[in-house]
Amino acid sequence: MVMLLEEESDPGEHAVDPGAQRSSDGFVLSNGQDDEYPDEDTVPIREAFRRVKHIVGTGFWPTDARWALDR
Repeated sequence: MVMLLEEESDPGEHAVDPGAQRSSDGFVLSNGQDDEYPDEDTVPIREAFRRVKHIVGTGFWPTDARWALDR
């Protein structure tokens, strides 16, 4: 999951894969909370790295990337 936040309490925005159909395991937090995410709200790891590299380099999502605003 690739998320961009303006500050700690910001709901932010996240990368999406509109064609994805299933869900994947998330991660376990220190308080034991175990989240699961629809695959539509995640992208494959190589794509995640590509998007993050572009964002770090330019400050913007790649023009071919899809994302959702959570604000």
